[in-house]
Amino acid sequence: MNDSGAERLSTLQMAEFAARGFLRFDAVVPDSINRRFLTDVGHVPDAEVDSLWKHYGNIMRSSAIPLVNPGTPLASAYPEDSAVAELLRLPLVRGATASLLGTEPVVDHHFLHITFPGRLYAAAGQPHVAQHTHQDSTIDPRQAFDVQIMYYPHDITRDMGGTRFVPGTHLRVVSEAAISRYQNIRGQQHMVCKAGTLLFLHHGIWHGGGRNDSERLRYMFKIRLCPTERQTRLWDTGDLDELSQLRPIFWNPAPSNKPSIESVLMNPEPWFEADTGRLEMINRIRLWRYLTGDTSWDADYWMTRVENEYA
Repeated sequence: MNDSGAERLSTLQMAEFAARGFLRFDAVVPDSINRRFLTDVGHVPDAEVDSLWKHYGNIMRSSAIPLVNPGTPLASAYPEDSAVAELLRLPLVRGATASLLGTEPVVDHHFLHITFPGRLYAAAGQPHVAQHTHQDSTIDPRQAFDVQIMYYPHDITRDMGGTRFVPGTHLRVVSEAAISRYQNIRGQQHMVCKAGTLLFLHHGIWHGGGRNDSERLRYMFKIRLCPTERQTRLWDTGDLDELSQLRPIFWNPAPSNKPSIESVLMNPEPWFEADTGRLEMINRIRLWRYLTGDTSWDADYWMTRVENEYA
């Protein structure tokens, strides 16, 4: 993947991804690409769609989304003149992808998710419900991670049931749908956004599709990418040392408001419990060590306390 002109992520953006499992970029894809994408995939006026299965079948057969075998290099996965290829060439997209995965990621899979209005589920005799909360694939204990790019080519209103996800859950490993009974979790977010919005998600984040209560079809295109190199110091690390300074803990009458890696990694999510939430902090530190290659780095002394053994 050509890295020329790519806008690499900053250290604080990488810390945000390590802590929360996602980065969101609102309305960054130009409308020209959004319109081309919807044309490429075979979108038709909502009133012309009378069957969810027929519409999906038509799109599968006739859309410009190519068949891509698992393991195909991202650089060669999409036709050069396609809207997807044009999206992937955007400096922000190339920079974020390279910062998280390196310059030669491969495609795991892609899929065009379509959520239909209630009338089409009723016509098909299908229940009109939200997708269950889940963590993709299977139990995955790796320190390395895949990234899922979710692309929203049109405006998503609240009633369209945009993607639901729970920040900070990416390091709480579960078995796929074992969490399906959880439909509302403190701190969860729902995608309400303008056309051209992108989400870069750690593969482990808990998420699900919402129920579409509008009269319009909702589209979301997802690409899951895998690294082919160690994900260490791939972003713009020019300020890494400056932001890595440790801070006094507990007894600190005048805490600094200056942004730092620690302040980002140690910021809890609303769903964190007082006790096991500390394990999430430790998991974040472990991920940051992997990202930086510094196996002794610590935040608020959490890891040093439990590693402090001498023969």
